[in-house]
This record gives sequence, structure tokens and C-alpha cells, in this order.
Amino acid sequence: MTLFELLNPHSESHRAGHAGWLRAAVLGANDGLVSTASLMVGIAASGASSGAITTAGLAGLAAGSMAMAAGEWVSVSAQVDIERADRAKEERELAEDPEAELAELAAIYEERGVPADLAMRVAVALHEVDPLAAHLRDELGHTEATAARPTQAAIASAASFVVGGLVPFLGLLGHGSATRLWLIIAATVVGLVVAGVLGARIAGGRALKPALRVLIGGSLAMAITAAVGQLAHVAGV
Repeated sequence: MTLFELLNPHSESHRAGHAGWLRAAVLGANDGLVSTASLMVGIAASGASSGAITTAGLAGLAAGSMAMAAGEWVSVSAQVDIERADRAKEERELAEDPEAELAELAAIYEERGVPADLAMRVAVALHEVDPLAAHLRDELGHTEATAARPTQAAIASAASFVVGGLVPFLGLLGHGSATRLWLIIAATVVGLVVAGVLGARIAGGRALKPALRVLIGGSLAMAITAAVGQLAHVAGV
């Protein structure tokens, strides 16, 4: 067995490298569907006109996409700060006590089942090439594939929010307030199922449970906002 095969028993392509933007995209699409639809359903349930529903939906779409982008950028940027701090700490430790760091790396491989003598030889070989990269990867789990990318996450989140948030607008094609309300709900339910299935498929998992989670959560959000809108209508607010 080669050194590469020992450290990388599976060299096939996996989805870990897409985890950051994929998570942001799935979250954005679901949030766009749920928040925009809930807003429009709440307004529609209050008896508002089609123009008011459209205005509320567009305002929610714009505000939500920007909020998602800003939130992703801030949170992922914080992750970048942590990664940089970890890198600086490892650089400092390697400079101050390289022998202790070498022993630490060998111990990591030993804990994974590599014989002690081979673990030390592997650690020595990696220290001769790039000790910092070895420690970041095998001690902290930091790799290029999983590195935090704030801009990528922000763009993916905002774009998917807009895509998801446009789905409820299909309900406005109906005539009459009741028809529009039910069409918004129907279009959103279909969108939630599709988003759940696509998210599960892209992630490589089974589709049923993720689709049900998204559907139940989104339906509950719409039901609550519809009830609030109806109460506001009855109260004459």
C-alpha cells in the first residue's frame, strides 16, 4: 500500500468540497420559499388586494435575499477568522517546538490504526515536505476543499433565495382572493417538496425524510402567518 493510499483510502470524488455553497444554496431556497410564501399568505388572508400582496412579496424577496447574503457572509467570515487563527497557532507551535509537533502528528496516525514505527515515518516524511499543511489537515481537518468561502456562500444564498421566493408568485395568476391564497399555498407546497428532494439528491442522501421535513416546516409557517393575517382582518387592523 502506498503512502497516498494509506492516508487517502478513498480517492473518489465526494461532495465535501461543495458543502459550503451547497448548504447556503439549500438553506436560501427553502428560506425564500417559506418566508416569501408566508408573508404573501398572511397578507392574502387579511383580505388585501392583489397589488398589496405583490408589493409585500417583492419587498420580502428583496429584503430576504439581502439578509441571507449578509448573514452568510458574516457567519462564514467568522469561520475564516477561526481558520486563520488556527493556522497562526500551528505556525507558532511548529517554530517553537517542531519535535513536539512531529510527535503529535505521529500520535494522530497511530490513533487511526497505523503502527507506531510507520506512523513516525509518515509524520517525518510529511514534515519534510510541508509540516504546516500536514497539521492543518490531519490535526484540525482544514483542507482547501472545505475552506470557508464567504463571498461564494453569500452569492449562493442570495441567488437561491430569489429562485425559491419567486415560486409563490405563481399563485397570483389566480382570480379572486380565495383562489390566489390557495394557489400560493399549492405552488409553495410543490416548491418545498422539490427543494427538499433536490437538496437530498445533491447531498447524496435519500429524499423522503428531507422532503417531509421541509414540507412540514414550511406548511406550519404558512399556517401560522395565515392565522395572524386572518386575525388582523377580523380585528380590522
